[in-house]
Amino acid sequence: MKAVIVGCGRVGAGLADALDRAGWQVLILDRLSAAFDRLPPTFKGTALRGDGTDEDTLRRAGAEGADLFLALTEGDNRNIMAAQLGIEALGAVKTVAKINDPVRAEAYAHLGIATLCRTNLMTTEVLGYLGQAQPQQPGIYVPEGHHTHAAGTTAAEA
Repeated sequence: MKAVIVGCGRVGAGLADALDRAGWQVLILDRLSAAFDRLPPTFKGTALRGDGTDEDTLRRAGAEGADLFLALTEGDNRNIMAAQLGIEALGAVKTVAKINDPVRAEAYAHLGIATLCRTNLMTTEVLGYLGQAQPQQPGIYVPEGHHTHAAGTTAAEA
Protein backbone atom coordinates (compact mmCIF):
# COMPACT_ATOMS: atom_id res chain seq x y z
CA MET A 1 0.00 0.00 0.00
CA LYS A 2 1.25 3.46 -0.89
CA ALA A 3 0.50 6.62 1.11
CA VAL A 4 1.30 10.21 0.21
CA ILE A 5 1.16 12.77 3.02
CA VAL A 6 1.40 16.49 2.34
CA GLY A 7 2.41 18.27 5.55
CA CYS A 8 4.81 16.92 8.17
CA GLY A 9 3.29 18.52 11.23
CA ARG A 10 2.45 16.48 14.32
CA VAL A 11 -0.48 14.70 12.66
CA GLY A 12 1.32 14.10 9.36
CA ALA A 13 4.46 12.82 11.09
CA GLY A 14 2.43 10.60 13.42
CA LEU A 15 0.46 9.06 10.57
CA ALA A 16 3.60 8.66 8.44
CA ASP A 17 5.28 6.77 11.28
CA ALA A 18 2.23 4.58 11.98
CA LEU A 19 1.70 3.70 8.32
CA ASP A 20 5.44 3.06 7.84
CA ARG A 21 5.46 0.67 10.83
CA ALA A 22 2.39 -1.07 9.35
CA GLY A 23 4.36 -1.81 6.18
CA TRP A 24 3.05 0.95 3.91
CA GLN A 25 5.27 2.68 1.36
CA VAL A 26 5.13 6.26 2.69
CA LEU A 27 6.03 9.49 0.92
CA ILE A 28 5.76 12.64 3.05
CA LEU A 29 6.29 16.16 1.71
CA ASP A 30 6.70 19.47 3.47
CA ARG A 31 7.94 22.89 2.42
CA LEU A 32 10.28 23.06 5.43
CA SER A 33 13.14 20.59 5.93
CA ALA A 34 12.99 21.11 9.69
CA ALA A 35 9.50 19.58 9.75
CA PHE A 36 11.05 16.16 9.12
CA ASP A 37 12.68 16.33 12.55
CA ARG A 38 9.28 15.13 13.83
CA LEU A 39 9.79 11.77 12.12
CA PRO A 40 11.44 9.08 14.22
CA PRO A 41 14.90 7.80 13.26
CA THR A 42 13.28 4.45 12.43
CA PHE A 43 11.17 5.98 9.60
CA LYS A 44 11.92 4.04 6.41
CA GLY A 45 9.73 6.07 4.05
CA THR A 46 10.66 9.00 1.85
CA ALA A 47 10.69 12.53 3.26
CA LEU A 48 10.89 15.16 0.53
CA ARG A 49 11.13 18.92 0.80
CA GLY A 50 8.68 20.32 -1.72
CA ASP A 51 5.35 21.93 -2.44
CA GLY A 52 2.50 19.43 -2.17
CA THR A 53 0.28 21.68 -4.28
CA ASP A 54 2.60 21.44 -7.28
CA GLU A 55 1.66 18.64 -9.67
CA ASP A 56 5.16 18.33 -11.16
CA THR A 57 6.72 18.02 -7.70
CA LEU A 58 4.23 15.31 -6.73
CA ARG A 59 4.76 13.39 -9.98
CA ARG A 60 8.57 13.53 -9.71
CA ALA A 61 8.24 12.25 -6.13
CA GLY A 62 6.23 9.24 -7.29
CA ALA A 63 2.87 10.24 -5.82
CA GLU A 64 0.81 8.81 -8.69
CA GLY A 65 -1.59 5.98 -7.94
CA ALA A 66 -1.43 6.25 -4.15
CA ASP A 67 -3.84 4.15 -2.14
CA LEU A 68 -4.07 7.04 0.33
CA PHE A 69 -3.41 10.75 -0.19
CA LEU A 70 -3.58 12.98 2.91
CA ALA A 71 -3.38 16.78 2.74
CA LEU A 72 -2.54 17.87 6.30
CA THR A 73 -0.90 21.29 6.12
CA GLU A 74 -2.06 24.23 8.25
CA GLY A 75 -3.74 25.89 5.26
CA ASP A 76 -7.25 24.95 4.17
CA ASN A 77 -6.63 26.26 0.64
CA ARG A 78 -3.36 24.34 0.26
CA ASN A 79 -5.04 21.17 1.52
CA ILE A 80 -7.91 21.44 -0.94
CA MET A 81 -5.52 22.14 -3.82
CA ALA A 82 -3.34 19.16 -2.88
CA ALA A 83 -6.36 16.86 -2.42
CA GLN A 84 -7.76 17.87 -5.81
CA LEU A 85 -4.43 17.01 -7.40
CA GLY A 86 -4.42 13.69 -5.58
CA ILE A 87 -7.86 12.82 -6.92
CA GLU A 88 -7.91 14.35 -10.39
CA ALA A 89 -4.32 14.29 -11.60
CA LEU A 90 -2.64 11.53 -9.60
CA GLY A 91 -5.42 8.94 -9.34
CA ALA A 92 -5.33 8.45 -5.57
CA VAL A 93 -7.78 5.82 -4.32
CA LYS A 94 -8.66 7.61 -1.05
CA THR A 95 -7.97 11.27 -0.36
CA VAL A 96 -8.57 13.32 2.78
CA ALA A 97 -8.04 17.07 3.20
CA LYS A 98 -7.78 18.66 6.66
CA ILE A 99 -10.09 21.67 6.72
CA ASN A 100 -10.53 23.86 9.79
CA ASP A 101 -13.67 25.68 8.64
CA PRO A 102 -16.73 23.41 9.18
CA VAL A 103 -18.77 25.12 6.47
CA ARG A 104 -16.02 24.65 3.89
CA ALA A 105 -15.36 21.09 5.06
CA GLU A 106 -18.96 20.13 4.40
CA ALA A 107 -19.08 22.00 1.08
CA TYR A 108 -15.93 20.30 -0.24
CA ALA A 109 -17.32 16.89 0.73
CA HIS A 110 -20.37 17.66 -1.40
CA LEU A 111 -17.93 18.34 -4.24
CA GLY A 112 -16.37 14.89 -3.80
CA ILE A 113 -13.41 15.49 -1.46
CA ALA A 114 -13.35 13.73 1.92
CA THR A 115 -12.51 16.30 4.59
CA LEU A 116 -11.31 16.08 8.16
CA CYS A 117 -12.67 18.96 10.23
CA ARG A 118 -10.47 19.53 13.28
CA THR A 119 -12.87 22.20 14.56
CA ASN A 120 -15.78 19.75 14.73
CA LEU A 121 -13.62 17.00 16.24
CA MET A 122 -12.31 19.24 19.00
CA THR A 123 -15.70 20.79 19.79
CA THR A 124 -17.32 17.37 20.07
CA GLU A 125 -14.56 15.99 22.29
CA VAL A 126 -14.49 18.95 24.69
CA LEU A 127 -18.28 18.96 25.05
CA GLY A 128 -18.23 15.19 25.60
CA TYR A 129 -15.57 15.57 28.28
CA LEU A 130 -17.76 18.14 30.01
CA GLY A 131 -20.79 15.87 29.80
CA GLN A 132 -22.60 18.34 27.56
CA ALA A 133 -24.78 17.59 24.57
CA GLN A 134 -22.63 17.12 21.51
CA PRO A 135 -23.40 18.68 18.12
CA GLN A 136 -24.32 16.39 15.29
CA GLN A 137 -21.50 17.64 13.08
CA PRO A 138 -19.12 14.97 11.82
CA GLY A 139 -15.37 15.17 12.25
CA ILE A 140 -14.91 13.57 8.85
CA TYR A 141 -17.14 14.48 5.95
CA VAL A 142 -17.18 11.64 3.44
CA PRO A 143 -18.53 12.22 -0.06
CA GLU A 144 -21.64 10.17 -0.73
CA GLY A 145 -20.88 6.73 -2.10
CA HIS A 146 -17.28 6.66 -0.82
CA HIS A 147 -16.14 3.88 1.50
CA THR A 148 -14.77 4.78 4.91
CA HIS A 149 -13.65 1.46 6.38
CA ALA A 150 -10.90 -0.89 5.23
CA ALA A 151 -13.36 -3.77 5.09
CA GLY A 152 -15.20 -1.97 2.29
CA THR A 153 -18.27 -0.88 4.26
CA THR A 154 -19.57 2.64 4.33
CA ALA A 155 -20.12 4.43 7.63
CA ALA A 156 -23.87 3.72 7.38
CA GLU A 157 -23.20 -0.01 6.97
CA ALA A 158 -20.65 -0.29 9.78
